[in-house]
Amino acid sequence: MTAIARQRKLLQQAVALLAIVPVAAGLYGVLFGPSMTGDAVSVSAESHFRYLSGLLLGIGLCFWSTVPGIELKTGRFRLLTLLVVIGGLARLLGLGMTGIPSLVMLGGLILELIVTPVLCLWQGRIANKYAEMFGVA
Repeated sequence: MTAIARQRKLLQQAVALLAIVPVAAGLYGVLFGPSMTGDAVSVSAESHFRYLSGLLLGIGLCFWSTVPGIELKTGRFRLLTLLVVIGGLARLLGLGMTGIPSLVMLGGLILELIVTPVLCLWQGRIANKYAEMFGVA
């Protein structure tokens, strides 16, 4: 196995593993609503929470959809990364406006603003190497 094939396989494994976080958190939020936070909220706030959880679930599933042929899915990967980073920036703004959230939420912030962009850069590097080697766009 070539070095680039090993890197591709590692990237696929990393994305498959890390996408468990939004899929699991999104599914939990859809099924159980904001009970995960322990706070009572209005029916409208609960509806909004479940909607946003559904989006999170969808983002995780879409990241999983990039795993097969990951070297060919740069556009999708970048769009998903942009969505995650925008969400992370919103979370960062909230941190500045309302204070420091739980460690779990801080972990989410790290995934959103550091880990996902690093994965996107890695995917782009792999995609470029494959394009050079095989003439794939």
